[in-house]
Amino acid sequence: MPNDTTITTDLTPLYPILYQDAVRHALLEDFGSRGDITTDAVVSPDDRATARIIARSPGRIAGIDIAGFAFCCLDPRLQFEAKLQDGKDAAAGETLAIIKGAARPILSAERTALNFLAALSGIATATRDIAALIAAYPARVVCTRKTTPGLRILEKYAVRAGGGFNHRFGLDDALLIKDNHIVVAGGVSEAIQRARRRIGHMIKVEVEVDTLDQLELALKEEIDAVLLDNMPTSVLSEAVRLVNRRVITEASGGISAQTAEAVAATGVDLISIGWITHSAPALDLSLDFAYEFR
Repeated sequence: MPNDTTITTDLTPLYPILYQDAVRHALLEDFGSRGDITTDAVVSPDDRATARIIARSPGRIAGIDIAGFAFCCLDPRLQFEAKLQDGKDAAAGETLAIIKGAARPILSAERTALNFLAALSGIATATRDIAALIAAYPARVVCTRKTTPGLRILEKYAVRAGGGFNHRFGLDDALLIKDNHIVVAGGVSEAIQRARRRIGHMIKVEVEVDTLDQLELALKEEIDAVLLDNMPTSVLSEAVRLVNRRVITEASGGISAQTAEAVAATGVDLISIGWITHSAPALDLSLDFAYEFR
């Protein structure tokens, strides 16, 4: 894997309104109908503590403010101090944040906070590592719509934290004509022409093609980008040559850490990878707890 300084990013933080409902829902899911019965039984309301979020393994951080909100949502009086911001790399054993205050809300919010932070940091780390592998080429890593239902905004933010870029957020972002659209329409050309008759000037059109013959048909129409799906690198190289920079080229389909560099070497503009959001391993984190006598 690349070292921690290979890929950096200038990241705009998420507006809190974009994650607050998701965090509240997760806390409610954890609390159920009776709340944290273990903590309520064992810990006094007056007990205080200092806790540290620790990275057990190295990785790119995403979701630190979301974790902070999980704690402070239960008790706004808690002091949450982030030691490392999103988009930065953590070493194994490094402290990511310190939480001080009443012990009960810290314990009760622990799992929700770590779930968000670990999952999003895992996505950011996976994205960073792929971006580092193709850093010698102009190609960008982009995500897909293969995201956890309800968490797409957060997961796509984590991709940006890892140095990647976002594909469309939803079906209304841009027009992407895929293989099944082409089947229903009766062909590449007909599908594109139908689309163009219906959309306004602000909407971009991308079309998915599986073969060079389909690509040549698509290039005769008015399109902005072409998705080159599941093509071997030899065919991808020929596709890039045929496009000759007339439209944006995107490679997609089964691209892994082992194949990403070879795909980038074909000259494509974008490499879209679904697993960086739907299958990235969570970063290993822990909450180390210190009791303070009241």
